[in-house]
Amino acid sequence: MDKRDIKLSKNLLHRRELLLGVAACITITPYHSNAQTPLNLGELRGIVDASKNGLSPQSVKDQSSSLQNLINNTASKQEILFIPAGNYYVSNIELPDNTRILGIANASRIIYTGRGHGMRARSAQHIELRDIVLDGASNVFSNYAKGLLHISNCPGLLLDNIVVRNSAFYGIYLESCGGSIKNCDISHVREAAIYAVQNTGLNVRNNHIHDCDNGGILIHRWEVGEDNTSVSNNRIARIAAMNGGTGPWGNGINIFRAGNVSISDNHISDCAFSAIRANSASNIRISDNSCFGSGETALYVEFAFQGAVVTGNLIDGGTIGISIANFDSGGRMSVISGNLVRNIIDKGPYPPEGPGFGHGIAVEADASVTGNTIENVAKWGMLLGWGPFLRSVNINGNVIRKAPVGIAVSVVKGAKSTSITNNIFDEISHGAIMGHEWSKPVTSDLALSTKSRFSHLRIVDNIVN
Repeated sequence: MDKRDIKLSKNLLHRRELLLGVAACITITPYHSNAQTPLNLGELRGIVDASKNGLSPQSVKDQSSSLQNLINNTASKQEILFIPAGNYYVSNIELPDNTRILGIANASRIIYTGRGHGMRARSAQHIELRDIVLDGASNVFSNYAKGLLHISNCPGLLLDNIVVRNSAFYGIYLESCGGSIKNCDISHVREAAIYAVQNTGLNVRNNHIHDCDNGGILIHRWEVGEDNTSVSNNRIARIAAMNGGTGPWGNGINIFRAGNVSISDNHISDCAFSAIRANSASNIRISDNSCFGSGETALYVEFAFQGAVVTGNLIDGGTIGISIANFDSGGRMSVISGNLVRNIIDKGPYPPEGPGFGHGIAVEADASVTGNTIENVAKWGMLLGWGPFLRSVNINGNVIRKAPVGIAVSVVKGAKSTSITNNIFDEISHGAIMGHEWSKPVTSDLALSTKSRFSHLRIVDNIVN
């Protein structure tokens, strides 16, 4: 990026404020008699008004050729293309390097007419789209196109305050990209709102994602590796799972094979499966999210991960609150602290398998579970281990209320070191701490015993009300 590029990017917000006033035909005229002509777009260096250069806001005809020519010309000169309010019917738009498009929020509508793809960029270093609407009109794409906006190999992507809707596949499809997606509204797409694979430090923040058929934000990699994406302060609602299955679809945020990802301060509600689901994603941090009405496990960290921090989340609703699973596949090492989990039911979207549904927090290996509050669960407040898959688990300083069983801990041969200390159990009907062989309870309440007969268990200083 050269100095002129940087200067244009820094000045874009100031220019946008002026453009909004101009486009709305708002002018300020001095009261003295020799008033000068009001400022217009032609006087702003580096900005080209599309309506004065061959693009018509009123036309119902396809304007693909005109828009493409304007994009090519402005990009080659590192200028900003301003698109006034109106409907522009186009298809097969290519975005070259240094494309910068600016519109009027919720008023500059680019509508896909079918016959190929909507907007696409390949191997561009820098792309900026601001204040425009991309409407897919539910028209199908050719096989090579994955999203209404399809961008690959762009390390300097900026999408700011754009609306993406009515896409027949993904809303935004990114491959090998970095940069930011912020302040966008993405809805009514056939697959997921955002699919981003092989990222290079992507920042996804302050977006509103809702009413999608199969997913919200998907951060994936073709193989396990560092991704360094941040997903923060997004509002995600009403994510369905029209493709079916037992969890690859229907998630608000889905992380797959992507390492070093941070997911924080998101508000996620009414997802068919998980609010946040991470599969084979090491060094993941899930913090301070609010998750409501999940159809299955609210926060799920599964399969071959190493390292997960799950802290400060609020969970209300779901069939499992937090599950840190799959020690049998190498999943291990986690901190689960300061979460609030409540109103967990035992009826899921498919027939139960293994331990089934209805528990607040489940862990298996190399885990510290401290300072969490769990209330009103259908089955177990916590599930520790599954069969022999239990090792180095520390349970300390938690509050568990209103559950049939406070903690179900594995006592199957092969289960290893587990400490359960300084927890409070209140309104527990069947037992505060019960030894289990798989799903079957096989002991009396271990919290009331003075000495455990299981060498792998240390149970002391718990309070049972």
